[in-house]
Amino acid sequence: MGRPAPRRSADRGRTPPRMPAARPPIRSRADAETVALLHRTARALIEEVPRLTDRIITLMKEREPVYRSPPLDPHEVWREVHDSLSHNVRSLVRPKETRESARSCAWRIGTDRAAQGFPLDALLHAYRIGCTVVWERLLETASKEDPLGAQALVHVAADVWNFVDEHCTLVATAYQEVERQLSWHRENRYRIIVAALLDGTARVTDFPEAEEVLGLPERGRYAVVALEDTDAPARAPHPVTGPCAGLRTVWHTAEGIAHAIVLLGDSDGDGGDGYGDDGDGAGVERLVRGLELPPGARAGVSPAVTGLAAVNTARRLADTVLRTRPAAGEAALLEERYPEALVVSSPDLGTALADRVLGPVLALEPADRELLLTTLAAWLEAAGSARRAGELLFCHRNTVLNRLRRYEQLTGRSLDRPREVMELSLALSAHRLLTS
Repeated sequence: MGRPAPRRSADRGRTPPRMPAARPPIRSRADAETVALLHRTARALIEEVPRLTDRIITLMKEREPVYRSPPLDPHEVWREVHDSLSHNVRSLVRPKETRESARSCAWRIGTDRAAQGFPLDALLHAYRIGCTVVWERLLETASKEDPLGAQALVHVAADVWNFVDEHCTLVATAYQEVERQLSWHRENRYRIIVAALLDGTARVTDFPEAEEVLGLPERGRYAVVALEDTDAPARAPHPVTGPCAGLRTVWHTAEGIAHAIVLLGDSDGDGGDGYGDDGDGAGVERLVRGLELPPGARAGVSPAVTGLAAVNTARRLADTVLRTRPAAGEAALLEERYPEALVVSSPDLGTALADRVLGPVLALEPADRELLLTTLAAWLEAAGSARRAGELLFCHRNTVLNRLRRYEQLTGRSLDRPREVMELSLALSAHRLLTS
């Protein structure tokens, strides 16, 4: 019950929740004489509202520590308690005429407190403290007027506490409605900010809010993880094991791909290109080792970059690594897959290269074609050793050499020329990545 805190971005544009219609009043079981005594007694309390307000606030501070906290404005607390108490006492005198204004006051208290992040249980406790003080004062006042007749007020106790329950329910409902709205706005703003950083639409003026909402410093060192999980695309792994435990990570999922922005730590600076130094590379390698991927998932991890402005670049690089099709369950680094990354970055050129280097091979019957392609890939994997390639293929080295000569005869290319070997390696990657 203090001055509302400044509204954060999640609060902007929030539509105040609508107060539900009042339920039909519960018919009192008290006789007319007892109800008249209640009205007379409550009327006497109207003049005492300021003094009762002081008493209630004293008890609130004694029994609820949050009301002793410095951020609360004591003048605002007093005014709010006074207004609520005044409405509630008057509703005991003229329930039909004042019921809606009393309900509106309770509703407003619930919405304001939720917007401030005030604890709901403390708010409801304070409300019941105030109602208890009023009830005790009603009994004292009635006893002075008619000691014997005051005992009859017991018959209206149910009416009074039904009133209290109705208003406590209103306070709680208003609080929960605002809390739901604020939670939705916070989550929505969170998603919008993360998406803007990843797709490059975030502006420099958005970075302070990104730091506040996401906990990502503007000049931090970052890597981006692109995750493809064909079984459960919305699931997001977290670097929770080994040296990666505790890294600040935020996730965003769209169109079957989940992206994570991972804060690697602060940077003392870089070469001005937005990329980190050797220490950054080591940080990304630790990130890859610490990732726990869902079964069957594959991931691409960008190099380290410096600053939120470079997150979009990191995302594009992570997507490129993912398009190189790491093995299932594998998280791949760009530096480990530069040739494949070059191919998928320019698929038209990759397709043209594959046609030029492998065209005659690709025109063979499927069995012959696959035999030659597999042999060429094994020979490259074996660093040009026919013996080791034969071991990989479970055949004699001479068989490998015969197949390599057949490739040279079909294409007119030589495997003794480093440039043509390099082109062959890229062409095989292009064929594997772009045609399957």
